[in-house]
Amino acid sequence: MTGSTGDTRSRIQAVALELFTEQGYEKTSLREIAERLGVTKAALYYHFKSKDDIVDSFVSDRVERLDRLIEWAAEQPVDAVGRRTTLRRYCEEFFGDDGRNVMQFFEQNRTVVKHHPAGQMLRDRMLRIAELLSRADPSPAGQLRATLALFSVHGSLFALRGEISSTERQELALEIANELLDRIGEDPTGNDEPEPGTDSTPAAAAG
Repeated sequence: MTGSTGDTRSRIQAVALELFTEQGYEKTSLREIAERLGVTKAALYYHFKSKDDIVDSFVSDRVERLDRLIEWAAEQPVDAVGRRTTLRRYCEEFFGDDGRNVMQFFEQNRTVVKHHPAGQMLRDRMLRIAELLSRADPSPAGQLRATLALFSVHGSLFALRGEISSTERQELALEIANELLDRIGEDPTGNDEPEPGTDSTPAAAAG
């Protein structure tokens, strides 16, 4: 086995994800992972003792990255620019090869991960990001818009069919998500602008 221990670990994670998404978690064996890697099962066991260990490893890596993103997002302005900036960074993390493949794995192996703590860990981070996005409007409507904005990013992997590049998919997901984000914190009465035919200036009010 060539390369550093870290490189080998990453290769195992990548190949395992490929097989898990291609043929399902239950139907994939450690032997198949080792064969695709071109190593012995003993070499694979040096890094991971089971498929669960592999899942735990790539989810833990993903959670660590999301925790760093959450820490950064908490320092961003509580305005439209801050929300859009946070969502774009989340989108870039999500559409990265490892992030996209992890989410595909969870989508395609729902029954396997239903009771797996990894699934709850990722959901908790997603809800925390939604909380940060809705700080300007923590009402139920604000929370729902923020959460649906994140779902727009996730859903783009599965809702968009046909010939579309990853970059086009990301930008379209951001466009739709930002439509939701931009309504967070707006006047719930819809009176941000004066009604037609009225003058809302102080002078007009005094007159």
